Amino acid sequence: MLGLVLCGGHSSRMGTDKGLLKPENKTWSQAAADKMRRLNIEVKISVNASQFAAYSDLFDPADLICDNQSLSVHGPLLGVLTCHLKYPAEDLFVFACDMPLMESCLLDKLMNEYRLNSSYNAYIFCSDNKSEPLCGIYTAKGLAIIIDMLREGRLERHSMKFTLDQLHVNLVPISEDQKKQFRNFNTHADLNGL
Repeated sequence: MLGLVLCGGHSSRMGTDKGLLKPENKTWSQAAADKMRRLNIEVKISVNASQFAAYSDLFDPADLICDNQSLSVHGPLLGVLTCHLKYPAEDLFVFACDMPLMESCLLDKLMNEYRLNSSYNAYIFCSDNKSEPLCGIYTAKGLAIIIDMLREGRLERHSMKFTLDQLHVNLVPISEDQKKQFRNFNTHADLNGL
């Protein structure tokens, strides 16, 4: 298994690269990678081409995975599928860099679900029948299904939630108290109170 920190978004509403935000002593991308490493897995960082140089100053360039522009998808799915094509035998623990409130114990909980039952294509947190696709485990087998659908022209939409609808998913419930850990930050106003 590989950890994959998603940093390749455009951050247009924030006006600056969210993965490079540094409210304390580490950037959000570094803090996210550290949380993933606590699971004792190798971590890769998903970036787009315009981010590669800046992220090379923070991470070993060998750990950066630049979006594969030959794929006809966009958004987080592009980063996930790019990593899958580079490491097709690896299951991916995907984690968006803009969830700074996420606690390691919740990541541990998902990893335990994955270890207890290997029959699913994906392991995703949910609350009130709403999935949280940007913090989840996607198996190599499940991602191969999505790649095949894409190549055959059957992947009608490229959202992570639509992708999950195509897979056998273990939905792991979260409590009301845990919901705040999934809050992502998209504007400077969202940062107030951090």
